[in-house]
Amino acid sequence: MEETNSITIKEWAADDRPREKLLQQGRHSLSEAELVAILIRSGSRHETAVELSRRILSSSGNNLNELAKLNVTDLKKFRGVGEAKALSIVAALELGRRRNQTGERVAESIMTAREAFVFMAPHLLDLPHEEFHVLLLNRAKKLIRHSVISKGGVGATLVDPKIVFKMALDHLASFIILCHNHPSGNLRPSVEDISLTRKLMEAGKLLEIPVFDHIIITNTAYFSFADEGLVLPKTMPVLNYK
Repeated sequence: MEETNSITIKEWAADDRPREKLLQQGRHSLSEAELVAILIRSGSRHETAVELSRRILSSSGNNLNELAKLNVTDLKKFRGVGEAKALSIVAALELGRRRNQTGERVAESIMTAREAFVFMAPHLLDLPHEEFHVLLLNRAKKLIRHSVISKGGVGATLVDPKIVFKMALDHLASFIILCHNHPSGNLRPSVEDISLTRKLMEAGKLLEIPVFDHIIITNTAYFSFADEGLVLPKTMPVLNYK
């Protein structure tokens, strides 16, 4: 439960009230701590809402991407933060994340690594664990289906090629795009990533369902196996999007 006798925004001097500052000077005039203070509305008997917000932000290195990784349980560990405040912060950051992904319209056909990243980012950003997803495409590179293949730990996730290609066969896919995230932020593929990609590409060749690309996603960027020309079988032409 949140502590009583909290210091509310209304009790501050007019110049220190984030809501009044937003109304009078616009949203761009507020610091990130002041914006969070508007969300949580009150502090505790020990500190104002802005001071509490600064403490929360400081714990994440004043990095909103890191703050977005915290869930309701994590936020409730801060003194003065109850469930209502934690929910407000999580919901606001999720809205911001989704807004970032609507800046670019996803094409009906996924023809580039960038388009695959734009489609997949909302599903993989801010996750604390690895997930492996597959995009199934028809001959025109239009998306037939998007599926989660596996979820793992912080550093790895297991992928069964039989599951990947059974799904592709069941939906009569002509191409597949592999995609997984690296919660560590490291964009470079691991030895396991390269080995798995080679294995799936070889299987795709035998089944005549080529692996169009394998995308690794972090919170800030992506890595495309096809763009880099990595680990393709010698008998298989380098895939490109042209």
